[in-house]
Amino acid sequence: MLSTLLQTTQEGAELLTDEESTEKTLSIIELISSGGAAGQVIIAVLFILLVGAIYIYFERIFAIKAASQVDSNFMNQIKDHVSHGKIDSAQMLCAQVNSPVSRLIGKGISRIGKPLADINTAIENAGRLEIYGLEKNVSILATISGAGPMIGFLGTVIGMILAIFELANAGGTIQMDVLASGLYTAMTTTVAGLIVGIVAYIAYNHLVVKTDKVVYQMEANSLEFLDHLNEPS
Repeated sequence: MLSTLLQTTQEGAELLTDEESTEKTLSIIELISSGGAAGQVIIAVLFILLVGAIYIYFERIFAIKAASQVDSNFMNQIKDHVSHGKIDSAQMLCAQVNSPVSRLIGKGISRIGKPLADINTAIENAGRLEIYGLEKNVSILATISGAGPMIGFLGTVIGMILAIFELANAGGTIQMDVLASGLYTAMTTTVAGLIVGIVAYIAYNHLVVKTDKVVYQMEANSLEFLDHLNEPS
């Protein structure tokens, strides 16, 4: 009789433990759905921003990677053509290579015969256009990295307002299930906003570093070309 009672008590305790574990388990979808309409709208906005940030990052990283690929023998061929007066061949070579460096050098070659200052100005103007193309939409990432946490904080404020409103209408009795919706809105939007902001911030800084490397490559090749033109015949 005693052993049966102990076994029944143990089974009841295990059942209670399982029920408590089940109650403590909460999926992300359930967490978002528990935040109410305001929380779901803000989460949806943050999700759109996250998708946009990821798309811009990969689109730019592939474009920058393609722009940085220049044949190491390209400048040697250009200098050889220019030294032998084969301007048309040098321009054709620049047209065949699709990269910012080749376009800058091609712009400089098209100005050969004019003062060196004019050639330098033409290359600088072309370089500004190339840099603008490399930085296309990158500023949007910076905006998302700052706007994401702010939108999440907006959800936090809305959630706390809802929680206080429900508490004020509870007639003096504090019930956690009444506060749950507002608290879920506050916490989920905060986490989502921080995630979006962190991802966009890291992506933005990585693109800036990659872009700076391409800009340095453009400057180095442009200076090499100008130095070659400035060499005595």
